Amino acid sequence: MPVEQNYAQLQKQLVGGILSLTAILLLGTIGYGMIEHWSLLDSAYMTVITLTTVGFSETHLLSPNGRLFTIFLIGMGVINIAFLLNRFTDALINGYFQAGIRLQRQQDLINHLNHHYIVCGFGHTGAQVALAFAAEKIPFVVIDRTQAVVNEALGMGYLSLPGDATLDKILLAAGIERACCLVAALPSDAENLYLLLSAKTLNPNLRTIARANTEEAIQKLKRAGANAVISPYIAGGQRMAAAALRPQVLNFLDGILSAEGRSFSLEEFRVESAQSPYVNQTFEMAQLISKSGALVVAICREEGHFIANPTGECQLFVGDTLLGLGTPEQLHQLRQLLTVP
Repeated sequence: MPVEQNYAQLQKQLVGGILSLTAILLLGTIGYGMIEHWSLLDSAYMTVITLTTVGFSETHLLSPNGRLFTIFLIGMGVINIAFLLNRFTDALINGYFQAGIRLQRQQDLINHLNHHYIVCGFGHTGAQVALAFAAEKIPFVVIDRTQAVVNEALGMGYLSLPGDATLDKILLAAGIERACCLVAALPSDAENLYLLLSAKTLNPNLRTIARANTEEAIQKLKRAGANAVISPYIAGGQRMAAAALRPQVLNFLDGILSAEGRSFSLEEFRVESAQSPYVNQTFEMAQLISKSGALVVAICREEGHFIANPTGECQLFVGDTLLGLGTPEQLHQLRQLLTVP
């Protein structure tokens, strides 16, 4: 059983043991008061020294019924206190308290995330997605049901949660209601389909990317609300064909999409506000290329239609997404131009 799950179970056992001990204390106090007709203070004092077995003398002489009640109280107390000591010692030896503190720190960091990404499944696909996100310095959370895999992700510096990503409580713990995108990279298509249904219910505006193992699953995942579905086998085959037929094109695309050591890249910029000074202007009037130095290679209209290599007569509208190619400095300048002050 994962350490964090053991910690949660141990926490419940300790709380239950403490509540049980409190109930025995109340029972003893009430019992002595009713049997021996002692004051509240005397009854409580007798109960405490009986349960702790410290061996102090009796407050008053006990009646036969009082002695029988004391024997019963000692038995109940010894069993309860022994259970609490056993659980507490087990927690110290196995480091459950440290695991709980680590888990709480992780949860506190996740609770402060906003517009972050969630990677469900840290297998071969999920690990590559997380690596790309980390290179881009994008905030994200990894979810995986295997504790050893979660520990590996934690060792790489990723915010990670153990658990079944198809469960609502795990998605909520990852802050899905504040997230902007979820990557469903679980091993089976059925799990990814179930995950998408849960995620879209909790956050209808969430962008979702799903992994599919079969062509049939691609259509089902899209019907379930996936914004994009990627099959590693199909994508891998297409890349191998491209490497054979158009190697330099593939090298160029890899260069602009990779986050490591690139001198230029391809980024997207969305025209969000009608207050932008470039809305309804043509490219010739806006002069975005000359002002930023970045090349706008395509425009994606809000309905999903692409305009490749837009001409000077092409107009900009609210909801357009511009694909810009250039150096980091040029792309930053383009973003500044399109951002409303």
